[in-house]
Amino acid sequence: MDKRTTAAAAVAELRDGMTVGIGGWGSRRKPMALVREILRSELSDLTLVSYGGPDVGLLCAAGKVRKLIYGFVSLDSIPLEPHFRAARQTGAIEAAELDEGMLQWGLYAAALRLPFLPTRAGLGTDVLSINPDLRLVRSPYADGEELVAMPAIHLDAALVHMNRADARGNAQFLGPDPYFDDLFCMAAKRRFLSCEKIVETADLLKGGSVHTLKINRSLVDGVIETPNGAHFTECPPDYGRDEAFQREYAAAAKDPEAWATFRERYVDLPNEEAYQEAVRSR
Repeated sequence: MDKRTTAAAAVAELRDGMTVGIGGWGSRRKPMALVREILRSELSDLTLVSYGGPDVGLLCAAGKVRKLIYGFVSLDSIPLEPHFRAARQTGAIEAAELDEGMLQWGLYAAALRLPFLPTRAGLGTDVLSINPDLRLVRSPYADGEELVAMPAIHLDAALVHMNRADARGNAQFLGPDPYFDDLFCMAAKRRFLSCEKIVETADLLKGGSVHTLKINRSLVDGVIETPNGAHFTECPPDYGRDEAFQREYAAAAKDPEAWATFRERYVDLPNEEAYQEAVRSR
């Protein structure tokens, strides 16, 4: 089955109030072309689930986010995402801050269709006090150990970005880390995958090994070819993070006038082609 589609068609399937998981990690291999398409849409009241980076920041700055479920929100070389920081400090969003492993376990529980998974992560920390809905469970075995019952994080939709994919939805990472993109897809009802290049299925193994094929076609509903689609985050080995652009982004976030100029130049554009042209012409 040919699952090729467009970013606009994928985002058109999303609805206000949905819970949307965004793959990648911090400022690394984020599906930014799909995020930019959401920015161009009328979507609002979203719950985002993310190991966050500029995906979270941009969507918070645009007023698209009602609630954020996250392990962190960072630009990596810039420790704290500035628009997330502003949204968190002003109370503009509802926040569920989790240990990174708890977030992974919540996605895994949803992937396994379980109501929760037990974990030691979070024990003895303020994670439990700032998330009073979390519950503890006692092991039914002889040890009787008390553990955190991490609830499943069910997603209405997942958005991920990979280096290569075929038209059927088999996808490959070529960088050093798969992150948890497969879990995002497994936990979601609808799954959309952007990639640097769509190739023939046989070509997927030419640039890597079977272990780099973390996402198979059963986990994908739409494939979108978006060259440079993770910009300004990194997508190695295709390209690194655009540090100059990221510094400009973070600096602009500190001043309303500078942010208005940045938005006009890079955000409030009609399509991805216009964005990529603006980036090339800097």
